[in-house]
Amino acid sequence: MSSNQQQPSSTEPLVAPGSSNPRPRDDVAYDDVTDNNFVYEFGGPIGAASMIVGFPLLMAYQFLCVYDNAGRFLGPDSFADIGPWAVRMAARYWDIAAPSWTGAKIYLGFTFFMVGLAYVCPGPTMHGYKLPSLNGQRLAYHCNALWSWWIAVITSLALHFSGIFRLTQIIDNLGPIMSVAMIWSFVLAGVVYAITAIRDKKHRASGNVIYDFFMGVCLNPRVGTLDLKLFTELRIPWPVLFFISLSCAFKQYEQLGYVTPESAFMVLAHWLYSNACNKGEECVITSWDIFYELESWYLLFWNLAGVPFSYCYSSIYLLKNGPMNFSVVWVVCCYVLLLTGYFFWDTGNSQRNRFRMHWNNTLIKRNAFPQLPKSFIHNAKFLQTRHGNKLLIDGWYAYVRKPHYTADLAMALSWGLITGFGSFFPYFYLTFFVIVLVHRVGRDDARCARKYGADWDEYMRVVPWKFVPYIY
Repeated sequence: MSSNQQQPSSTEPLVAPGSSNPRPRDDVAYDDVTDNNFVYEFGGPIGAASMIVGFPLLMAYQFLCVYDNAGRFLGPDSFADIGPWAVRMAARYWDIAAPSWTGAKIYLGFTFFMVGLAYVCPGPTMHGYKLPSLNGQRLAYHCNALWSWWIAVITSLALHFSGIFRLTQIIDNLGPIMSVAMIWSFVLAGVVYAITAIRDKKHRASGNVIYDFFMGVCLNPRVGTLDLKLFTELRIPWPVLFFISLSCAFKQYEQLGYVTPESAFMVLAHWLYSNACNKGEECVITSWDIFYELESWYLLFWNLAGVPFSYCYSSIYLLKNGPMNFSVVWVVCCYVLLLTGYFFWDTGNSQRNRFRMHWNNTLIKRNAFPQLPKSFIHNAKFLQTRHGNKLLIDGWYAYVRKPHYTADLAMALSWGLITGFGSFFPYFYLTFFVIVLVHRVGRDDARCARKYGADWDEYMRVVPWKFVPYIY
């Protein structure tokens, strides 16, 4: 493996006549999608079945604790009360969170509005990696999420202030909306699995129906030009999360006559996250989730229901328990942590993705707001592998291998700290995220060790730290 600081002019984007979109190079190929080293993950079929049942129950339980019990844990009075307590919990959930036509109209109305925007909004067309499963074909992605996002925000605000649809209806109907989202994720995952099985196009299938439903068997589900995996990763979870927090802030304004700094913090935090995901859509198409992960129940459930309705607990807690009246110093420190984490998260993701895009010859210049310094590294240093890939060892990636994860965790921590320490649930996102990242980093390291061999050992010698220099 060798270190290289030069990027020859031949790697500048090749622009086809009459087009603003660069042509991808033909010498960049990835064989990850045909990885034959099959191993059961997440505890195999038993673990998969447990999570298919357990995640919806966990979300229902946490909803009752946060929305209906001021963020306090709910539990049976005694061992003998477990059965009756479960019946009471189910009855209470049905009372306040049963799926309703109002919930369906709000959630599915927004979903299909975003689908329509995905087909008609302007945006650059980008190409992903070569896919051996498609005989080396590169899929085209119409990257117009940023237009869709801003149209959705402006339209929603217009509907709210005109009185046609008050955004406070979201928090007023949050339980039914969440139930509809969970049902919709099951339906969509079932449809994707069934169509893939009927067409005999399964990828990396284990043969166990429950496990394959959980992990997925379809690599690139599409409806015309709409890539379902990219769409459900960006255009539903984070915008819905933002609108939940915005709804909480509007509701708080109705109740108090003002919005507290803590609630405004959560609106800002979720706006920053959603805006960043959508403004950097063209960077996501070369990510692990898009080019390798299968469209599965766990991806669909978590993107369509888990993310927006599990990461919103801070906003709901602040609404149900506010105003918090924290000191100015505490609130300012939370804002500083959020914005610092956001800077390193946004620029870290940009550095690694635009480095890949540069060498794949698909890098384009976009002026989406906000554009931050340090987002692109000119003449970036890298380690060349015998496999053919280049491993970035410059920018934030000169110090740790996963700086974007560290920054993401810092933001997640700030989402909890802004609520104080009165409840665990605002820290659920941080807790869950740590578990997910530990699993993902371990899986990534094992995959890269198989793929790069001694080159990966050299890379870990050059950049020995995963998250925090000299600590971990």
